Parts: sequence; C-alpha cells; structure tokens
Amino acid sequence: MADIRHRVGISVPQERVFAALATPEGLATWWTRTVDGDPEPGGSLSFFFGGPAPGAVMEIAEVVTPERIVWRCVDGVAEWVGTTLTFRLRTDDGETVLMFTHADWREPAEFMHHCSTKWAYFLLGLKRGLEGGPSTPYPDDAPISGWG
Repeated sequence: MADIRHRVGISVPQERVFAALATPEGLATWWTRTVDGDPEPGGSLSFFFGGPAPGAVMEIAEVVTPERIVWRCVDGVAEWVGTTLTFRLRTDDGETVLMFTHADWREPAEFMHHCSTKWAYFLLGLKRGLEGGPSTPYPDDAPISGWG
C-alpha cells in the first residue's frame, strides 16, 4: 500500500482549522464549493466536481475535536475507493500544524502522483484562505494537467 502525506503550518488557531475540515461549509471554502452530507461519525459527505454525481463520497470514520478527522472513501474514482484520509491537527510554536495522509492506495500509480500534487495545492489554498488570502476550491482551482 502507498500513501500521500503532507505537512502544512497554518497561522490561525487550531479550532479554526478544524472547522474548515469538519463542516460542509468549511470544506466548501478550500476543496470544492459543492459539499453535501452529515459530517458526524457514521455519516457521509459527498463532494461534487462539476458532474451530477459526486466525485467522491467519504464515510466519516472518526472525529476527535479539534485534533483529528478520519474519512474512508466509499464511492468515487476506483483508485480512491477503500482509501483512508486523515487530518491531524496540533498547535506547535504558535501555528496549527496539519498532518494530512491519504492512505491505503493499492499502488503508487501515475494518478496517485497527480492527486498528491492536487492535495498539496488544495491544502495550501486552505492555508491561504484561513490566513486572509484567496483560496481556490474547485471550480476555481488551477489545472495541473489534462486530468484537472
């Protein structure tokens, strides 16, 4: 199994970062503008990327306020289904540290490389938006290839 991992330091309180990760309204500010569902454990969130069907559906596996959120992908692109996404937060030296992992990829295929770059892009957008700059959630994101 292969994993995508990123670390981002964000200069706002941990509770603000958590809210941007734990609610449909918060997620719509940095990943994709159209998010629907129940963000509580046992619920699921649907993320839309331009089509009538969600591009990804995440089951909420765990929420530990304001430290950790764990999702399991249950529907979407084949390479994502069965993967686990974890957002871990801690305060360190005056900033909130976000440790992101998109784990359990079956193989480190080319699409995983693409997704790693897009995750970095969106996580940096989360940082910019929380720190007072512009964020660029889908559909306002910059394409990095023909895949988006």
